[in-house]
Amino acid sequence: MDMLRITDLHKRFGDKEVLCGLNLTVPEHSIYGFIGKNGAGKTTTMKTVLGLLKADSGEIFVNGEKVVYGQTATNQYIGYLPDVPAFYPFMTAPEYLRFCGEITGMKIAECEARSKELLELVGLGDEKHRIKGFSRGMKQRLGIAQALLNSPKLLICDEPTSALDPVGRKEILDILLTVREQTTVLFSTHILSDVERICTDVAFLNNGVVEIQGKLSDVKTKYRSEEYLLEIDSEADLPKLMQAFPGMEQRSGKHLAFREGERSAFEVLRFLSDEKIGLLKFERMEPTLESLFVEVTQK
Repeated sequence: MDMLRITDLHKRFGDKEVLCGLNLTVPEHSIYGFIGKNGAGKTTTMKTVLGLLKADSGEIFVNGEKVVYGQTATNQYIGYLPDVPAFYPFMTAPEYLRFCGEITGMKIAECEARSKELLELVGLGDEKHRIKGFSRGMKQRLGIAQALLNSPKLLICDEPTSALDPVGRKEILDILLTVREQTTVLFSTHILSDVERICTDVAFLNNGVVEIQGKLSDVKTKYRSEEYLLEIDSEADLPKLMQAFPGMEQRSGKHLAFREGERSAFEVLRFLSDEKIGLLKFERMEPTLESLFVEVTQK
């Protein structure tokens, strides 16, 4: 089942069209990386899913129900963590979650039990200080606890790690990985290493449309590079190789690269054998999200 489905979404601000027919499908219980440059329209998309912005055209379905601007019925399925969550600084973490539970109609006993469970999950179970003394990472972790309080089917996180140090980023990513069993996770980001670390699915947003989307493994396979990297034993053999294969590129030292379309890998290997050139490494380069991202955003 698809937890979120967006079809032909358009949104314009003045003379600038931010979303230009966006299509997105988020499978249930996936960790979905929504990738795009700053200003690409990721936050606009998320706010439209939440019914906070009115789309010019297009349809959005959450858990099979249509999202309608100004009517927040579908938000019962959603937990949301904005990029900069705001809190009442005079409260403690348990007090803040209790307050959130009260305004959403949770029973007191249920709210207290759920709050305790979530604060333990995000590493704030023993934290007694008021929120005003929290670090940015602690606030992000509390924000995730708040977003999960009502056991949502879809957790939306807008740039949850962008302002954190490496330790804080790891903590947030570990939490998102853990909650996958409970909910579907959609998080926007431009930090590609975060996506590669935890995501099952990805979408690349560029110029208001999704250029690439699907299972992370499938995307990498589909856009597999035809580039090969080889390392030879002696630099003295470099001129011989580069003369025989003009398309080869010297990367560094004894490392050379070539593309399959220019010469076949077997042809290169046969030449190395015939000329008795020592080979230390020969590998097909795997595509990276960074290379795909650069290719998509430079179109």
